[in-house]
Amino acid sequence: MITENTSSEELWDIIHASSELQGDDELFNRLKHAVNYLIQHDFAGLIQVLYRIDISEQKLKDALAKNPGEDAGRIIATMIIERQKEKAKWKQQFAFKTEEIPEDEKW
Repeated sequence: MITENTSSEELWDIIHASSELQGDDELFNRLKHAVNYLIQHDFAGLIQVLYRIDISEQKLKDALAKNPGEDAGRIIATMIIERQKEKAKWKQQFAFKTEEIPEDEKW
Protein backbone atom coordinates (compact mmCIF):
# COMPACT_ATOMS: atom_id res chain seq x y z
CA MET A 1 0.00 0.00 0.00
CA ILE A 2 1.31 3.42 -0.96
CA THR A 3 1.38 5.81 1.98
CA GLU A 4 3.25 8.88 3.06
CA ASN A 5 5.98 6.53 4.29
CA THR A 6 6.54 4.91 0.89
CA SER A 7 10.22 4.79 0.14
CA SER A 8 12.42 3.90 -2.77
CA GLU A 9 13.16 0.63 -0.94
CA GLU A 10 9.46 -0.29 -1.06
CA LEU A 11 9.52 0.46 -4.79
CA TRP A 12 12.53 -1.84 -5.04
CA ASP A 13 10.54 -4.61 -3.31
CA ILE A 14 7.66 -4.14 -5.75
CA ILE A 15 10.09 -4.27 -8.68
CA HIS A 16 11.50 -7.57 -7.46
CA ALA A 17 7.98 -8.96 -7.16
CA SER A 18 7.14 -7.70 -10.65
CA SER A 19 9.95 -9.75 -12.16
CA GLU A 20 8.39 -12.87 -10.67
CA LEU A 21 4.73 -12.09 -11.41
CA GLN A 22 4.76 -10.51 -14.85
CA GLY A 23 1.33 -9.76 -16.20
CA ASP A 24 -0.25 -9.20 -12.79
CA ASP A 25 -2.48 -6.11 -13.05
CA GLU A 26 -2.58 -5.55 -9.30
CA LEU A 27 1.20 -5.59 -9.13
CA PHE A 28 1.44 -3.22 -12.10
CA ASN A 29 -0.94 -0.82 -10.34
CA ARG A 30 1.09 -0.98 -7.12
CA LEU A 31 4.24 -0.24 -9.11
CA LYS A 32 2.56 2.63 -10.97
CA HIS A 33 1.25 4.19 -7.74
CA ALA A 34 4.62 3.81 -5.99
CA VAL A 35 6.36 5.52 -8.92
CA ASN A 36 3.82 8.37 -8.91
CA TYR A 37 4.23 8.79 -5.17
CA LEU A 38 8.01 8.93 -5.46
CA ILE A 39 7.82 11.41 -8.34
CA GLN A 40 6.03 13.78 -5.97
CA HIS A 41 7.76 12.99 -2.66
CA ASP A 42 11.19 11.43 -3.29
CA PHE A 43 12.26 12.06 -6.85
CA ALA A 44 15.93 11.46 -6.02
CA GLY A 45 15.02 8.05 -4.57
CA LEU A 46 13.10 7.18 -7.74
CA ILE A 47 16.05 8.17 -9.93
CA GLN A 48 18.32 6.05 -7.76
CA VAL A 49 16.06 3.00 -8.21
CA LEU A 50 15.84 3.55 -11.97
CA TYR A 51 19.63 3.76 -12.10
CA ARG A 52 19.96 0.52 -10.09
CA ILE A 53 17.76 -1.41 -12.49
CA ASP A 54 19.48 0.19 -15.48
CA ILE A 55 16.67 2.18 -17.06
CA SER A 56 18.26 4.32 -19.76
CA GLU A 57 17.90 7.99 -18.87
CA GLN A 58 17.60 8.88 -22.56
CA LYS A 59 14.89 6.25 -23.18
CA LEU A 60 13.02 7.53 -20.14
CA LYS A 61 13.20 11.14 -21.34
CA ASP A 62 12.12 10.09 -24.85
CA ALA A 63 9.17 8.04 -23.57
CA LEU A 64 7.96 10.88 -21.35
CA ALA A 65 8.41 13.45 -24.14
CA LYS A 66 6.51 11.30 -26.66
CA ASN A 67 3.58 10.90 -24.27
CA PRO A 68 2.84 14.34 -22.84
CA GLY A 69 -0.15 14.43 -20.58
CA GLU A 70 -0.04 10.68 -19.91
CA ASP A 71 0.48 9.20 -16.46
CA ALA A 72 4.24 9.26 -15.89
CA GLY A 73 3.87 6.49 -13.31
CA ARG A 74 2.29 4.22 -15.92
CA ILE A 75 5.02 4.99 -18.46
CA ILE A 76 7.82 4.39 -15.95
CA ALA A 77 6.16 1.26 -14.51
CA THR A 78 5.89 -0.16 -18.03
CA MET A 79 9.56 0.61 -18.65
CA ILE A 80 10.54 -1.05 -15.36
CA ILE A 81 8.63 -4.23 -16.18
CA GLU A 82 10.04 -4.31 -19.72
CA ARG A 83 13.57 -3.92 -18.35
CA GLN A 84 13.01 -6.67 -15.78
CA LYS A 85 11.75 -9.00 -18.54
CA GLU A 86 14.77 -8.13 -20.66
CA LYS A 87 17.16 -8.86 -17.78
CA ALA A 88 15.41 -12.17 -17.05
CA LYS A 89 15.72 -13.15 -20.72
CA TRP A 90 19.43 -12.38 -20.74
CA LYS A 91 19.95 -14.19 -17.47
CA GLN A 92 18.19 -17.28 -18.79
CA GLN A 93 20.03 -17.13 -22.10
CA PHE A 94 23.45 -16.92 -20.49
CA ALA A 95 22.79 -19.00 -17.38
CA PHE A 96 25.51 -21.52 -16.75
CA LYS A 97 23.97 -24.93 -16.52
CA THR A 98 25.68 -27.11 -13.92
CA GLU A 99 24.59 -30.29 -15.72
CA GLU A 100 26.92 -29.31 -18.57
CA ILE A 101 29.96 -29.57 -16.27
CA PRO A 102 31.74 -32.92 -16.43
CA GLU A 103 31.62 -34.76 -13.07
CA ASP A 104 35.43 -34.69 -12.68
CA GLU A 105 35.44 -30.86 -12.98
CA LYS A 106 32.67 -30.17 -10.45
CA TRP A 107 33.68 -28.90 -7.01
